[in-house]
Parts: sequence; C-alpha cells; structure tokens
Amino acid sequence: MMMKTIAVLFLALGCCLSEPQNGCEAPQTGGPERSGLCALCSLPQDVANVMEKVNLLETRLQKTEKDVEELRSLIGGQPQVAFSAALLDSGSGNTGPFTAATPLKYKRVFSNTGSSYNPSTGIFTAQVKGMYFFRFSMFNNLSATPSSVVSLMKNGQRLTSVWDTAGSDANDMGSNAVVIALEVGDSVYAELGANRIVYDDSMNYNTFSGFLLFTM
Repeated sequence: MMMKTIAVLFLALGCCLSEPQNGCEAPQTGGPERSGLCALCSLPQDVANVMEKVNLLETRLQKTEKDVEELRSLIGGQPQVAFSAALLDSGSGNTGPFTAATPLKYKRVFSNTGSSYNPSTGIFTAQVKGMYFFRFSMFNNLSATPSSVVSLMKNGQRLTSVWDTAGSDANDMGSNAVVIALEVGDSVYAELGANRIVYDDSMNYNTFSGFLLFTM
C-alpha cells in the first residue's frame, strides 16, 4: 500500500509538471517555485483513474513474478536424474561368456530422466556433481553349474559384486547397492566377469537403476 501511494504521488507530480491544471498558471521560470506551486495546487482531479492504472500495473507485476517463479522452478531448481533399465529388450537367453570383463548393456529402458544413462554402452555418466544411489540385480545361468559374477564399477574400480559360481541350483539371483559421491564425468556401470554368464527373459531379472539423492 505504501508503494502504491508513492506511485500515485509520483504520477500526480508528473502530471502537474507537464501542464497546469484547474486554472493554476505555472511560473514562467523554472526552479523550486514552479514545482512547489504545482505540487500544492495542480494535483490531478481524476485520482481514481490514476489508482486504476496503478492497480493494473500491480496486477501485471504480480503475474510476471509468478511466471518468473514457475520458470525458475523448471530450470533453476534441483536437477532431476534417475534411470532404470533391464538387460534384454526382447527375447530370452544367456549374455556371455566374454573373454574379458565387459560392461552389461541394459537395453530395455524404463526411465532415463536427465539422459545420463546410455543403453548403447550400459554406462551411466554423471552430468551433475552429487551423491547418488545405484542398485543392480543378477540372475544366474540356467546350466547345472552356475557361473555368474556381476560387479558394480566406478571409473573402472570395483565397488560391489553379486556372484553365484557353486552349487546345483540354477535359479538363483541376487542384488546389491551403493550410495556414492560422483564428480561430473564419472562413470558407473555393471560389469559381467570374464568367462561368466547371466540369463534373462521377459521377466527382467537383471536390472540396473540409479538416481541423484542431492547435489554437492
């Protein structure tokens, strides 16, 4: 309200400085006499119109502020990073064995907000510095002797693993998870051990997921 009153006074003074009103003749010379006289005797008669204009400007300002806040929430808020994918896009069967440890390419993407996960390589690359959560699951091969080892890797370094290489049960699965800090450009992926095998089908036993907890 105080700002509105000040705005009205400025508009009124502007009007009286621009032309005399109500028969009040402005002095021919400039200086404080002219502005003082106008301020006293030449206030606009139609104050209601001035107030209407001020109210209109105030409404427009409020709408602009709201629009700015909505835009800020879209582009200037907490970054959103999350993905989840399963190993096979279709069909069923074993993946592996490979002669060397190989990143698993989880091709059936359920979500990929932030586009940090690449299904063509199986690698998540951090675009935001922060603390992240990652989880993966593994289903062993269906042969009589299991031979499955999968590790979660960060920049080529092993973080944690799930394995099944002994016993006669061919329908075992497991999962593991970590919470880690990542710098921009760090990579995280699930790696199938050398000469190891995992099995999957439309049930999507083997998955790889992660999301940003908070920025740092």
